[in-house]
Amino acid sequence: MPKYMQKTVIEIKSLCKDFEIKQKSSGFFGGLSSALRPHHKHIKAVDNVSFSVNEGELLAFIGPNGAGKSTTIKMLTGILFPSAGSINVLGFDPTKERQKLAYHIGSVFGQKPQLWYHLPAIDTYNLLARIYELDQSEYKIHLAFLIEAFEIGDLLNTPVRKLSLGQRMRCEIAASLIHKPKIIFLDEPTIGLDVVAKQHIREVIKYLNEKEKVTIFLTSHDAGDIESLTKRTIIINFGQIIFDGATEALKKNYIKSKIVELVTEDPIEDFEFSGGKIIEKGKFNIKVELDISKNSIDKLLGFAVENFDIKDINIFDPPLEEIIADIYRAQKV
Repeated sequence: MPKYMQKTVIEIKSLCKDFEIKQKSSGFFGGLSSALRPHHKHIKAVDNVSFSVNEGELLAFIGPNGAGKSTTIKMLTGILFPSAGSINVLGFDPTKERQKLAYHIGSVFGQKPQLWYHLPAIDTYNLLARIYELDQSEYKIHLAFLIEAFEIGDLLNTPVRKLSLGQRMRCEIAASLIHKPKIIFLDEPTIGLDVVAKQHIREVIKYLNEKEKVTIFLTSHDAGDIESLTKRTIIINFGQIIFDGATEALKKNYIKSKIVELVTEDPIEDFEFSGGKIIEKGKFNIKVELDISKNSIDKLLGFAVENFDIKDINIFDPPLEEIIADIYRAQKV
């Protein structure tokens, strides 16, 4: 769709959220004094944030813990009310029309399941269909589609508590799509998953966005999620947006290193590769931080294979917190 024809589905302007937190003084007398005259600390969790999201975007909204991203999502979904500013999601004001908005959005929180823990997933799906007042014949057709797309047919009648984390997350995302939402908020959907399960979830997210045209608002601490899925990234820190642009620009300007772990058959004695920095070393394994703007991963692997009997290779992104800290420091210079 040409840019001038794109429809805005999320728009927030000058959004702020303030909290007052009661603090206690230390010590017996301080505690007594605090109880009689409580001290409140003012926290600005979200500070004058503005941005918009177009229909069909797959957007990463990221930041360190306490940066304000979860607070922003809660305001977008109507769970929290803003202290100032305006919000428009699919033409609804979440502060006034949360119930109406709920019929058009979905959410998945990696650490807060919506599936009933002791019941099979199919029971939760059937309950959600009733809650959303779905036509039963249309629901069955759509459910069959979700079962096939997410490859969960053999999981439906197993109690959720017996599913692996990767299996549960696939069922969780399917549950959020029962009512065909136009926007889905995914908060840490790959947290705690192994490499294979992460890749499966990423494929599911791509499918939703590309085939089903669902607008996806993604938060993650995994740089791999952002690199492989999103075209646009917004970074929030200390309640303010410090980056809003193409993910490719973020990768080019700030994700300049990779961590390569090599596992060998024989003990590692000398490892002299001038293009990398050794950050961890064991008897049979070594981790090297590589500046990919100066040296390629292929060069390191070539050196390793030529000089050692390699058993396994793992490649990691630097922690997202480090990337965000670099951006923040760059802005302060």
